[in-house]
Amino acid sequence: MKKVSWLVVLSFLTSLSYAQRDTVILRPVPIDDVLINPGMGITTFNRFNGEELNPQLEWSEAGPVTTLPQAANKPNFPDTTIAYLRWYWDALEPEHREFRWDIIDLALEEARAHGQTLAMRLMPYSNKDPLPEWYQKSGARRANKPSDKDGAIWQPDFSDPLYLKYWGELVAEAGKRYDGNPYLDSVDISSVGYWGEGWSPYMPTFPYQKALIDIWFDAFPHTTLLMNFDEQQALTYGTSRGAGWRLDCLGDMRLKSDDAYFEPEMLDIYPQQVVRAGIQDVWQKRPVSLEVCGTVSEWKKDHFDVHYILEQALRWHVTSVNLKSSPIPDDWKREFEAFQKKMGYRFLLRRLEYPKSVAAGSMMPIHMWWLNAGVAPAYTNFPLAVQLRSAKDSAVINIPVDVRKWLPGDAVFDGTLYIPKSLADGTYEFRVAMLDPWNGKPAVRFAIAGRDPDGWYSEGQIRVSSKQRPQ
Repeated sequence: MKKVSWLVVLSFLTSLSYAQRDTVILRPVPIDDVLINPGMGITTFNRFNGEELNPQLEWSEAGPVTTLPQAANKPNFPDTTIAYLRWYWDALEPEHREFRWDIIDLALEEARAHGQTLAMRLMPYSNKDPLPEWYQKSGARRANKPSDKDGAIWQPDFSDPLYLKYWGELVAEAGKRYDGNPYLDSVDISSVGYWGEGWSPYMPTFPYQKALIDIWFDAFPHTTLLMNFDEQQALTYGTSRGAGWRLDCLGDMRLKSDDAYFEPEMLDIYPQQVVRAGIQDVWQKRPVSLEVCGTVSEWKKDHFDVHYILEQALRWHVTSVNLKSSPIPDDWKREFEAFQKKMGYRFLLRRLEYPKSVAAGSMMPIHMWWLNAGVAPAYTNFPLAVQLRSAKDSAVINIPVDVRKWLPGDAVFDGTLYIPKSLADGTYEFRVAMLDPWNGKPAVRFAIAGRDPDGWYSEGQIRVSSKQRPQ
């Protein structure tokens, strides 16, 4: 029995030795860089990469309607793949059914020209920006009187069928024109209250809120939608229909407030509402997007704890953050760089195995061990691919995985890939990339060394033979 056992062990070790001799085993070198990747990161706000920043404590709520000039010098602000812009109803539909789609068309063009996609919100009105005059004269009901404390602003009755009809027309027409556009990152669900944030002293009962949420799902079935945070029942409903979520006062560290509509957010409302609304796991399939309260410089002026704020954002599995295109204080830049390295997704190839040689027209075994070192998955299914490239020939072979399922932690692929029969004899570079699903080019930067100028990662060589070896 002992003799047989030793023979079995010897046979196994011999086969293992031959397997390793015939196998390329690579452990790519990790890097600690901030990675600028699609669909995640710090966003620009109402402007694009390379344009002038806002002052430290100021910003504009309304997006541009014309092209903005580039800054004379590169702004001291993170590069980003998302431009977040928003416009008021009055700008987009100054007369009934006369839509200014040229404004959004220009924003999409500018985003592409600056290496970004567009995230947007359509806003009904604000405390300074009125509803369209034609709407106020349409026979629609008003919720307040001119003599009221807020009488300078014509407040709509959100339960009025005319509000649903006319606002719904704008949303529906926007959906017809832009839903599924590959350069449209996301759209905020916006219908009620100032800036469309979902709160108001004149809140309608939930059935009316629900109808004003549903119009967005009808209009944008193929585009990521983000549900605003303020009303708990609405938040639960919108995310249950498949929206991600966003909040607009990240960093509000006040301890108390005399304003019923602006209670302390970070130390009271937000963490508890995530639980009460039952949205703790939404991040696993849809993004979480945050917007700073005021500006980051205002946090510093008010002596807020930046470590607490950024750690809480990571606990919420944040993918993108709007800093109002306002400067980050110099002595906080290290904290924000560390934050950028954790937010969203961050892919590392930890181990790669493939044979040193393979026959064209055969199946090639391959092993990959990946790590997502971020706090969220990618929400786009970037095709993971291998490229075999020689001076005369090349082939791109997709790997059958869905990277949207790669939550933080490890992911492993053990399988086989078909080597095209058309490949000629030769030595090929073995390269890896995650591709843009629209144009097939490398799209995602990995947290490893070895990135080539064209975006592929070189991971050794493989010999391809055009003839099958004899059995």
